[in-house]
Amino acid sequence: MVRPIADASNADDSTPPERGPAADGGPGGTPRLRLVGPGIVVAATGVGAGDLVATLIAGSRFGTTLLWAAVLGCLVKISLAEAAGRWHLATGRTLFAGWASLGRWTTWYFVGYVVVWGFVYGATAMTSSALPLAALFPAVDLKLWAVAAGVVGLAFVWFNRYAVFERAMTVLVGVMFVVVVLLAALTVPNVPRTLAGLVPVLPDGSLVYTLGLVGGVGGTITVAAYGYWVNAKGWHGPAWIPVMRWDNRIAYLTTGVFVIAMLIVGAELLHAAGVALSTGDAGLLDLADVLRDRYGTWMSTLFMIGFFATSFSSLIGVWHGVSTMVADFVEHQRAERAARALGPQAPAAAPAAPAAEGGRERSAAFRGYMLWLTFPPMLLLFVDRPFALVLAYGVIGALFMPFLAGTLLWLLNSSRTPRQWRNGWLSNTMLTAAGALFLVLCAREVIGLFTG
Repeated sequence: MVRPIADASNADDSTPPERGPAADGGPGGTPRLRLVGPGIVVAATGVGAGDLVATLIAGSRFGTTLLWAAVLGCLVKISLAEAAGRWHLATGRTLFAGWASLGRWTTWYFVGYVVVWGFVYGATAMTSSALPLAALFPAVDLKLWAVAAGVVGLAFVWFNRYAVFERAMTVLVGVMFVVVVLLAALTVPNVPRTLAGLVPVLPDGSLVYTLGLVGGVGGTITVAAYGYWVNAKGWHGPAWIPVMRWDNRIAYLTTGVFVIAMLIVGAELLHAAGVALSTGDAGLLDLADVLRDRYGTWMSTLFMIGFFATSFSSLIGVWHGVSTMVADFVEHQRAERAARALGPQAPAAAPAAPAAEGGRERSAAFRGYMLWLTFPPMLLLFVDRPFALVLAYGVIGALFMPFLAGTLLWLLNSSRTPRQWRNGWLSNTMLTAAGALFLVLCAREVIGLFTG
């Protein structure tokens, strides 16, 4: 059993709070829209090209009947992100510090996850970012665009701190939002029929798509990174919890509008015309062709820009967020080794402070994991992915969300969390429902991997 380790979480921040929560919208103040930041980052990272395709296909097959599932998916992710952020602020410890207190099994799972998942995800993210660029500029090979996307993303996160990263993500979200909402408006949706989709129903053959909509809105491991981004924003301590909750809700409201708009596009533009999309991110290229035929080249080009913004925001979000978690993991491993060297009678040691002048963002572990996300996966751009690697990636990835929901339930209902900030009945209900949902999705994913 690993002993709980005190966490010097204040040391991971290069942007200290300037005036305090009361002045900026915490207790004694009113939350302001300008405070929204970490939530936008986690939402932008979580909504990738795969989510767009899944939502479009659901809309093209079932119209807006599954609108309720998209809304439910946003509520599930709000509860998960709120729990992660509340843990960081209420305890002053990072999420990995909490996991480490539950036993060494969490460490082994985390290591396997970030190594295997990161290797395959790196290639996937680079390819997704390259697809719209190759469609807009076909003279350059897709693989070269993918390599360029990875290198540019690496350089951007490497040389910039959180504040610049957050501003860039906000711009990319703005582009995504404007393009998708404009596209939905151009389809002139039937409003009464759309609103009828808020009534939960399951058309024949829709179960898989419903589970995908509920479970796929807004990210996986990036939900766990939310607490790290909250600290990077300069929010520390329970006084910031109301601000964090405001930030989280605004962000996932934006995500909800975004996903609903894509469902409307699938329903109004594809369902009515009987258009079938290709599987995977390439399905968005099919949509671009439909848009070109219906609205002209300008709309197709604008959509490609939005497609790139969606994919590239996910790329740099993972490069930053998961690398921060890996850096925290390395700090805790060093602290554990130091504690063992001092002997069993020594007090629990705090992790060493992150590298000066930039905290975790400038640490060797942070930058080393970014390199792992960027260069080794480039091999997968030029060769077929080995079956064993794809299998491991699918199993480990499918297990992460049940792992996250379960461990948050454990941590936030235990003495590790101050009593006033432990889960209430609503949080427990939502996290339990999320865990059950993701276990079903996990089982479906694993069965699919073995059955083909």
